Amino acid sequence: MKKIVGLFFIVLVICLVAYAFQAVDAKNDQRVMAFGDSLTYGKGDKEGEGYIDDLKHKTNDSDSEKVQFWNYGIRGQETDGVIKQLEDLEINTKLDKADTFIVYIGINDLINSNGGNLKKINDQKINDEKKEYVQHLDKILSELLKKNNKADILVIGLYNPNKDDLKLENHISDYNHSIQKMVDKDSRLKYIPTNDLFENKDKKAYFSDEIHPNEEGYQLITNRILDKYDFK
Repeated sequence: MKKIVGLFFIVLVICLVAYAFQAVDAKNDQRVMAFGDSLTYGKGDKEGEGYIDDLKHKTNDSDSEKVQFWNYGIRGQETDGVIKQLEDLEINTKLDKADTFIVYIGINDLINSNGGNLKKINDQKINDEKKEYVQHLDKILSELLKKNNKADILVIGLYNPNKDDLKLENHISDYNHSIQKMVDKDSRLKYIPTNDLFENKDKKAYFSDEIHPNEEGYQLITNRILDKYDFK
């Protein structure tokens, strides 16, 4: 009986030690929460979840997952949708657990302000509704800064999928300028541009449709993020 009790005690100690090491390892893990639209969701990437999936593979080796990515991207989402996500109890209570946030949102705000497509650019409508976009994005970033006092927040800039459309290019640049101004307000906010990535690129080689990148297009975004930010 004493031998059985002794054996049980040894097994218990081993389990507790293993759990302790596991807990230490868990503390060293990096947790990344990503919010956005179909670009964060990964639409157009037949192999995975777009740039988030690429980041996961490139920041982890085959034996361990030191950088965990929680992808909250939703297809068709605008900035008001992200605000609702942050108010959701299940997500809100996790915000202080993140080490890094990614916010990539705005193209749907712009498209819908233009009537739901990018075929004929209406300068007045886009300019009028951009004010609401700026207010929403400011609220998103303020909420993340308030709920988490340590995490960096990567704010991804927008790109023009139709480089020949100079009117659209001007609006994309204007949106990105507003994003940069907000990012400059706090040292934990990091702006990552993407509009230059598709300059002089064959659209058929990097896009799956009129707006969304394919695997190669998402790779460009992934590499830009990794060039600008070290997750480890």
